[in-house]
Amino acid sequence: MRWLSHRIFTALGWEIDGELPDIPKMVIVGAPHTSNWDFFLFLAAIRHFRIKARFLGKASLFRWPSGFIFRKVGGIPVDRSQPGGVVRQVKAAFDESDEMILVIAPEGTRRAADKWKSGFVEIAHDADVPVVFAGVDGPRRVLTISPPYQVGDDHTAFMDHVRAFYADKPGLDPEGKGPVRIARETKVS
Repeated sequence: MRWLSHRIFTALGWEIDGELPDIPKMVIVGAPHTSNWDFFLFLAAIRHFRIKARFLGKASLFRWPSGFIFRKVGGIPVDRSQPGGVVRQVKAAFDESDEMILVIAPEGTRRAADKWKSGFVEIAHDADVPVVFAGVDGPRRVLTISPPYQVGDDHTAFMDHVRAFYADKPGLDPEGKGPVRIARETKVS
């Protein structure tokens, strides 16, 4: 499936602007998440960069018959009814791994969300791993990759950086893009 996604990606004229850093652990934020086709863009990008990436998905996606496919391409089922538990589990996975690349779509939905889920900030901060932003510009057919960025203790300053990066990236369906903000933008004590 990765090979097919990559072929379709290039055949449709998509380009990648930027490179992934050569570091063993990172969180990649993929946004805006506005279409079911974003998953195929994800597959094409990981094929392009020749990486083994993991991603979080709602547990219902991992049921039969699609569960096998989602696990095979790096999926980790998440029970959204356990707030905070996911962050602890993923931080532990980072701590136990020598190499781990986690791709997260923080909007958590394909519809325009009024805020992003803050888990990616908490995971990157608590696991002390950098964040790389992957921005989708569907109308121009460009996937932009940022340099790595450390979260630090001031989440408001970090989110200002995130907003600046995604300001000109409308996603595959620009009508599905919501504002770039999380519920808690504060300093971590």
